[in-house]
Amino acid sequence: MQEKIISLVTGASGFVGSHLVDRLIDLSHNVRIIARKESRLKWIDSSKVEVFHCDYEDVKSLKLAVSNVDYIFHVAGVIKAKKKEQYYKGNVEVTKNLLKAVNDANENLKRFVFISSQAAAGPSPFNHPKTEDMECNPVTSYGRSKLEAEKVVRSYEGRIPFTIVRPSAVYGPRDPEILLFFQTLKKGIQPMVGFDEKYVSLVHVSDLIDGILLSAFSENSLNQTYFISSEKGYGWEEIGNISSKILGKKVLKIRIPHFIIFLVAVVSQIFSYFKKDATILNVEKAREMIQKSWVCSVEKAKNELGYYQKIELEDGIKQTIEWYRKNQWL
Repeated sequence: MQEKIISLVTGASGFVGSHLVDRLIDLSHNVRIIARKESRLKWIDSSKVEVFHCDYEDVKSLKLAVSNVDYIFHVAGVIKAKKKEQYYKGNVEVTKNLLKAVNDANENLKRFVFISSQAAAGPSPFNHPKTEDMECNPVTSYGRSKLEAEKVVRSYEGRIPFTIVRPSAVYGPRDPEILLFFQTLKKGIQPMVGFDEKYVSLVHVSDLIDGILLSAFSENSLNQTYFISSEKGYGWEEIGNISSKILGKKVLKIRIPHFIIFLVAVVSQIFSYFKKDATILNVEKAREMIQKSWVCSVEKAKNELGYYQKIELEDGIKQTIEWYRKNQWL
């Protein structure tokens, strides 16, 4: 009888990580997760996974978690922080420790899949989607920390088989970040950043999981980097029109000058220093928001992995809103 595949997922308590765990269980993998003792495993059925309570600073405990696994999906990371150092600690140092543990304790690993971000590559030239071979120009500490983590992963070439996945902006059920956008639309308002249209690549979490798994199991993807996203970029006006139609709301579009975005971000950042949790809107986030284009190309993933976008934007937004309503988030 063939032994089951063992897969380890970091960041399993989060939005993307929990969906990945669900899919791996559906594929009959034995799933391990790394979780801090204080982590809330809201979306995880702990009876179906093996939980390792590890401190990411403790390489010894990480060695136990990574030993004898076939695949590692490193999803965990810091997406908002009050200080630059926190991004580097959560995204770079954690990745270093995890790779050191793998290098010391698992010589038979089939693939280490690092979930990076489009932010590591930076915004795209207008009318020219970002490709994997273009120079990276991250505009935030988050993006720079993800790019630095990618370099750490690549430093193990020849010792640990890896693939790097750069998702674009992700949406779907369980996502707390894009919820604010829908809540604002429900109130009949769509704030628009600046006076020119902004374009973005979006990927439904189900399509992202498809891309992650294709990259893990393909021989073509060894030591490669892929954008996983929609097959085209969307303007925020189009996104708002589709969303407001599904919500059944007439929406007033309000253009907000860039300097106002920065002013609000400064105030938000100042107030965050007096709170326990970091705010998602800070000066760096404002710098990200004012960029003309965050559009990436998935041609490499299509050609080498057989990836394609299965969920069209309207269907994905409808599914997401329905989930929010069912779970009384919206």
